[in-house]
Amino acid sequence: MKHIVILGSTGSIGKNTLSVVETHADEFKVVGLAANRDVDTLEQQIRRYRPALVALNEPTAAAQLRERIRDLNCTQVLAGTEGLQTVATMPQASQVLDGMGGSAGLLPTLAAINAGKDIAFVNKEVMVMAGPLVNAAVEANGVNLIPIDGEMSAIFQCLEGARDPKADIHRLLITASGGPFREVPKEALYSVTPQQALRHPNWKMGQKITIDSATMMNKGLEVIEAKWLFDIELSKIDIVVHPESIVHSMVEWTDGSTLAQLGPTDMRIMIQYALTYPRRFSTPVPRLDLMEARTLRFEPVDFGKFPCLSLAYTAAEVGGTLPVVLSSADEVVVEAFLDTCIGFMDIPAILARVMDAHEVISDPTLSDILEVDRWAKSTARSIIKNHVRSNKKSMG
Repeated sequence: MKHIVILGSTGSIGKNTLSVVETHADEFKVVGLAANRDVDTLEQQIRRYRPALVALNEPTAAAQLRERIRDLNCTQVLAGTEGLQTVATMPQASQVLDGMGGSAGLLPTLAAINAGKDIAFVNKEVMVMAGPLVNAAVEANGVNLIPIDGEMSAIFQCLEGARDPKADIHRLLITASGGPFREVPKEALYSVTPQQALRHPNWKMGQKITIDSATMMNKGLEVIEAKWLFDIELSKIDIVVHPESIVHSMVEWTDGSTLAQLGPTDMRIMIQYALTYPRRFSTPVPRLDLMEARTLRFEPVDFGKFPCLSLAYTAAEVGGTLPVVLSSADEVVVEAFLDTCIGFMDIPAILARVMDAHEVISDPTLSDILEVDRWAKSTARSIIKNHVRSNKKSMG
């Protein structure tokens, strides 16, 4: 039986992971759980799965949780970044699933790798911010780094068995649904509301990643992630719009052949494969019916309508700490959009300003990355504050 830790257990990835665990209860045991602040959901999970250790990133939430589970003697509650890292490095766990979004997952993931844990991860920001450091830690500790995100998992599966993938790959084709605004003219995007942006046509995801899908920042971050995860040149990574989201991504080889991974839009397939790798178990997910799907469309990306993509390619080309700035500032800017402080098309405009203000560190240390993460978020908040103040003045 494999003992696992789930970081981000209260989010959509965490909940789907627990569904996989229940489907194969004889294969997995949950020994640790961690989340940001959702006390109610984590309490329910503790009472159901009885993990030995849990952590909440917010200390006040952790204190509240301790009071709620005083009747249980089996679970210890920790708090803050140190608590997350302690859960991620539990001696009895052999694999850590990182479902935490954003920069919060960086330190726990690195800690888990350095503790010799295999990693299943959906947090692309970890690779975007610190790809070289993560890769060095994975190699030094001899652990598996297995992606869960649909596109990265698809490429990972297509590369299985390849003797020299770096030499034999012609290009990686990362598919994109196009989000809710694929057919919306650019002019209309200036009046988009958060409610409209959260209506993804194919996937049920958390708010942050759903907005990133609407701006197509999600694809931009995946380009940077793929560069490090698969050790491949940026020039060999392309994005193609595929509205049906049935082909999750493709690998085109030098001989002209292309391998694709197809499946229904259900994250449990990717999660389970990461947990059972290299084996495959049955799932309760409905099978893909190509006779029902019938048509699979592929379209070019409109870089003019989705400027976040160009920002991501620029960050990838420049490298160093610029991807950190992009990823970290995006967390703040998306939150501001969800809070209706800024407009939809203000997202790329503000991100560009933060990137322009940054002095890139070419070969950053972990300390550099953490400092730039703080700087980018602070700078983004300052620009947003001035933006809101300016709008109020112009209105009255």
